Amino acid sequence: MLKYVIRGALLAACTAGFASAQAADPAAVENDEGKYYDAEGYPTFNIAEDGTVDFHTYSGFRRFNSECHVCHGPDGVGSTFAPALVESVQNMSYEDFVAIVAGGRENVGSGSQNVMPAFGTNPNIMCYLDDIYIYLRARGEGDLPRGRPAKKEAKSDVFSEMEDACMG
Repeated sequence: MLKYVIRGALLAACTAGFASAQAADPAAVENDEGKYYDAEGYPTFNIAEDGTVDFHTYSGFRRFNSECHVCHGPDGVGSTFAPALVESVQNMSYEDFVAIVAGGRENVGSGSQNVMPAFGTNPNIMCYLDDIYIYLRARGEGDLPRGRPAKKEAKSDVFSEMEDACMG
């Protein structure tokens, strides 16, 4: 349970120097009280055959579309301001994702400049960072269509406790 609560916060502080790497296989192999992990131990999604998503994927949808869509477009498909995260998340490690969201990033190229502000002090993002990653991972894999998931698992007591502890 401890990894459930602090995984994102610790990684944000420790991963600024990681090199980009492609994300691991997203298949869920572990269920820790409603939160799923892949074989590498990274947070991932679980979608049942009837389309029911795990609560973290649903939470990620909600948080992404309340905080991130302004720049990255609805459902992570990109915009004129920022890239499609459904594509970007497929080409970066979990650690890089956390480091970029927490610390920001600036890309300067020939005639263009892209700036991702740091969100490391924003609890509306940092408390749900794993959920946002999980949602984008499901979208990027093509396993989750655009729009609000029609069915979701129930919110676990552990999720509620984590949320209360993080949001205060």
